[in-house]
Amino acid sequence: MRNSSRTWLYRANEKFAATVSAGSRVLDAGAGDQKYGHLFAHCDYESADFELVNKPYAKSTYVCDLAAIPVEDGRFDAIIFNQVMEHLPQPALVLNELGRVLKPGGTMICSAPLFYEEHERPYDFYRYTQFAWHFMMKEAGFTILNIDWLEGYFGTVAYQLETASKYLPRRSYRTVPGVLGWSAVPVLIFSRWLFHLLARFLYVLDERGKHTSSGFPKNYVVIVQKPAARPTAARS
Repeated sequence: MRNSSRTWLYRANEKFAATVSAGSRVLDAGAGDQKYGHLFAHCDYESADFELVNKPYAKSTYVCDLAAIPVEDGRFDAIIFNQVMEHLPQPALVLNELGRVLKPGGTMICSAPLFYEEHERPYDFYRYTQFAWHFMMKEAGFTILNIDWLEGYFGTVAYQLETASKYLPRRSYRTVPGVLGWSAVPVLIFSRWLFHLLARFLYVLDERGKHTSSGFPKNYVVIVQKPAARPTAARS
């Protein structure tokens, strides 16, 4: 099934890539299969990942814990940090490390879920509100340039309906005894089919326009900057 969150995340990374100057050194932190690496073809692209989850990985420049990236201070002009924060048992340590390897004045795109099922088990620890983003970035010494819903509420509802279409039980009589359990069977089967169709429709709506005046997002996307170093005062 299509997923409007992936569409919006691609657009966000495409927009961020356009702000990064040609020849800049970029780190993709927690890169996985490096699905956004080609957007930074105009840059010197490097990647880091611990590569412990049972999923496909592209070859990482650095196979490491993101709390201890084996590079010098201020190596990178920009950092990509997509859908990683929820998988970090100690996210503050990683944010501090990313701040260390980012140059003063450098920028970073981040995203993580507010609402999502457990995934990549057992490496799934947290969900993040906008207030958590503000607090954690301030603590790590970053300035937030922009924080926004990744997808609109249509995308969030589509995801809820998609998961319901997968997980609603067909044999409700096994958990709800008696006539009620048996009578629920056709309702639940029909609901699974209906929710699947509605999810597809709402994903399309979400890709066409982001509804943010009510509801809540599935993810937040955040652009931050490491403050530029203050010039040293001249000695008399």
